[in-house]
Amino acid sequence: QVQLVESGGGSVQTGGSLRLSCVVHGDTMNNLCMGWFRQAPGKEREWVVTIAGAGDGTPDYVDSVQGRFTISKDIPRNTLYLQMNSLKPEDTDLYYCTARQTSHDYCSSSPLWYPYRGQGTQVTVSS
Repeated sequence: QVQLVESGGGSVQTGGSLRLSCVVHGDTMNNLCMGWFRQAPGKEREWVVTIAGAGDGTPDYVDSVQGRFTISKDIPRNTLYLQMNSLKPEDTDLYYCTARQTSHDYCSSSPLWYPYRGQGTQVTVSS
């Protein structure tokens, strides 16, 4: 059983930065496809970025965050990060860390593919 614990959300002004953290319990990130998704009230969960545990681990970003957000791993701490720069009001959402155990280097952009999800951390960007 994999457990994910997020932290790092908050409120910032447009152009500000935040770093989200996701501590992984129950497995190592080398065995997991992991991702960050976000969801606003009344809307579907949206893919932000995914990264495989296998292969070269090249992340895959949604176009709207490319160049502004960076996903990274701290293997010894078994922690996934999402550095978010140049934040915009449209980035305001509840952000979730997700995971799926797999030996493949393919990670889906569908939130339904991931059986494990954290509790979420709120990001609010004001104009």
